[in-house]
This record gives sequence, structure tokens and C-alpha cells, in this order.
Amino acid sequence: MLDKRAQILLKTLVEHYINDGQPVGSRTLSQCSGLDLSPATIRNVMSDLEALGFITSPHTSAGRIPTQRGYRFFVDTLLTVQPMHSQEIQRLKHELRSPDPQELISSAAGMLSELTQFAGLVMIPKRKRIAFKHLEFLPLSEKRILVIIVTTDGNVQNRIILTEKPYSASELVQATNFFNQHYTGFTFEQAQQKLHEELKQMQSDMTRLMAAALDASGKALDEDKDNVVISGERNLLQVDDLSTNVTSLRKLFEIFERRTSLMQLLDNSQRAEGIQIFIGGESGYLPLDECSMVTAPYEADGQVVGTLGVIGPTRMAYERVIPIVDITAKLLSNALSNT
Repeated sequence: MLDKRAQILLKTLVEHYINDGQPVGSRTLSQCSGLDLSPATIRNVMSDLEALGFITSPHTSAGRIPTQRGYRFFVDTLLTVQPMHSQEIQRLKHELRSPDPQELISSAAGMLSELTQFAGLVMIPKRKRIAFKHLEFLPLSEKRILVIIVTTDGNVQNRIILTEKPYSASELVQATNFFNQHYTGFTFEQAQQKLHEELKQMQSDMTRLMAAALDASGKALDEDKDNVVISGERNLLQVDDLSTNVTSLRKLFEIFERRTSLMQLLDNSQRAEGIQIFIGGESGYLPLDECSMVTAPYEADGQVVGTLGVIGPTRMAYERVIPIVDITAKLLSNALSNT
């Protein structure tokens, strides 16, 4: 679509605008592009780029700034990614050392925010990845039973279930032994399916008790987790491109609060391979044209289990943010696989 000369000028313009936030004029492009072109030729190329929708002229300046389409072409075609500094990589490795998966996820979100000075977020693995390690029934009163749920990720939950009939202590021991013998290592969904298939082979009273325990387990696992960990949202208040738009910034923080749209976006990113970049309104989920998101999936034991990323201004240093997101995803994958 663009010849080499137009690509070089567009790349120069985008890089300068990202660096200082000021509209870029023909004189700057003439000095910094490395092209031996007259001011008139540069102005003609700029007019062509503007007609194609890659750049636009703010009303208050003779210079140009990139549009969403210009950023997209820059990121897809012209960007030169800068490798992370070795000190930053070593620091990431140091922070992502923990036997606790939840602590690893929180650390990853915090490091994404700290290294980019934007908002870092990590989608927590879905419940279906978590399996039962141990379950125990303890009597509280005639029809109130405490269920202790331990999952393979180290999570422990206590839930009280109310039963239609009283259970003796020996019956609860029998139920505990039965569950741990037949359901240890099963995910929540697998346990439900197995229970459904074996209904006719089990005593009805025990069936009801198991069903109540699985229902309590599902609610416990849902309540125990936020779907996504977010760190550094307040960094966005310091970004000039965002902080001046109070109404839109409020909408963005509402999304951080509700998190539903973020989850949909991260879930979609999880199905893709490698780095995904959403610029402005491309995603359909972010409320700001001035806002972009860079994401990457992460794994545990060879399976993709979630997505992490950074939300910041459209005018971000993509060449620096992309490797930070990419390497954080790889290091988190390695850490989770070794827990």
C-alpha cells in the first residue's frame, strides 16, 4: 500500500510522536528521516498519508499525528522491537519464584505494571484446570456439615452445607473416604460428570451429600478468585493522553471495576498464538480510542491456561512493551510448570 519512502516517513513520524507527544512537522521529518527530500516532497507524502487515513492534523498545529490506522500499520509492518535489558530479565526471574501459583500471578501483574508504568493484568486460570486433592466432611449439628475442600493448586476452602436428613459421624467418614477414593485428581467438571454417571450405582443419601458437596465446592472456587488480577491502574492517571479525558478515563476504571469486558478480551486472546495488540477501539471492549492493550497467553505444563497483558495509552513505546509482555508470559509459564 505504501512505497518505501512513505513507510520511512510514517515510521519516523510515529516514533517521534510516541517519544514526545507533539505533532510532527515537515522540518522534523526532513532532519530525522534520513531521506534526501525537499520540504515540498515531504509535504506531498504527508498529504497522501493523511488522505489514506494513516495520519491526521490537529486543529491547533501544522504538524501531524498518527491515527489508529497509522499505529496499526506501524505495529504490524514498521516496528523494530527492542530486547529487554538483561537486568530487567533477571529481576523478573527473581520476582517469579514462588511455590504458590496465586503469588506468581500477582507478582507477574505487579512486574508488568512496574516495568511499563501502565496497568498490568493477568487472567487467572479457569476453574476447570483445578482438581480436587482432598475433601472432608465434618459434623457441626444434625443437618449442618462442614466441607473442607483442598485443591491441587494449594487452595483450601471451608463451606457449610445444609442437608435434608441427619448424617452420623461414621456416615460422614464413609462419605469422605468414598469421595477421596473416587474423585481425587478430578476437576470440578469431571467430578460432576462422574457423579452423574454413577447415580444409579450409589446410595441415594450419599448421592445427595456428594451433590451438595460439589455444589458448595463450585461456589467456593468461584468466590475465592477474582477472574483477573490488575496492578497499577493508577499509573494511567499520570499519562497525559488519558488523564485529560476525564469522562473516558472514568469509563476505563469502570471496566477495571467490573472486569467482565477485560475477561472477554483476555479470553479471546488466550485462543490466539503469541502477542496480540489491540489499538484504540479495535477490540470492541476498551472505551478509549487513546487506549491500547498488549497481551500474550501463558502456559502451565504445556497447556495454555490464561492470558496476561498491559493496558496503556495508544501512544506507548510498543517496541519496549511487547518484549516485556512476551518475556513475562514465558517466565510465568516456566514458573507455573515448576510449582
